[in-house]
Amino acid sequence: MTLEELNNEVLGCVNTGELSYDTSIDEIDRRTLFEFLQIADLLDAPEQNIDLLCLLQDLNLATEQGNINLAAVLFFAKRPHHINPDFIVKAVTFPGNVIESSSYVDSEDIGGRLRDVFDDTLRFIMRNLHKRQGQQSFNSVGEPEVPRLVFEELLVNALIHRDYFISAPIRVLVYANRIEIVSPGHLPNNLTVEKVKAGNSNLRNPILASFIAKKLLPYRGLGSGILRALEAWPQIDFKDDREGCLFTVTVWRPAD
Repeated sequence: MTLEELNNEVLGCVNTGELSYDTSIDEIDRRTLFEFLQIADLLDAPEQNIDLLCLLQDLNLATEQGNINLAAVLFFAKRPHHINPDFIVKAVTFPGNVIESSSYVDSEDIGGRLRDVFDDTLRFIMRNLHKRQGQQSFNSVGEPEVPRLVFEELLVNALIHRDYFISAPIRVLVYANRIEIVSPGHLPNNLTVEKVKAGNSNLRNPILASFIAKKLLPYRGLGSGILRALEAWPQIDFKDDREGCLFTVTVWRPAD
């Protein structure tokens, strides 16, 4: 029995977004929360008149006992990676095509709220890509060797669909010939790589997805993100490692 199967058996129908922590609402960053409510048009009363706990419970972000759940931690906590150190992305750039034990070009542990993790991880990838002149003038800054859209879609998918029951970070590994995004957890239920490439999806974390779809990240919730990535850059491979409980996306860089 895999770790995921054991968790599912023990936790029954509890989905990841509902997983609660022994953490009070004091860890919520009120400004971030209320900025989101305004953007999502969910604020119907002045902030000072709102009971924070009742609000979080109404949004399905807190339990009756007053503890916040995973979705609240990831989106609105002051320091999510302090509550759980695995809520980070470990990003490393290597000089060659294999993992080096003693040498790297760039390295960063990326933590914070989910939007910050997305932005900073995307920034890490883009700064480690080559720029190409293409059809632009000599004085242009150049275009990235792989379109930015590709990594936007793949990172959003990794952050939404990873298995948060598994105590491990997402890893972004930049090699000379490829970029790998390695997520904890294999594809859920009967989902396969072929189905993913055809645009099918199966939400592991529906509460996370519902909040992300409200403009927290560039996510539409239609299962079309992988299709857009493949359309922009077909040189992408997917590996669903059920034994190792990992899902790896490999983006091949263009040959020089």
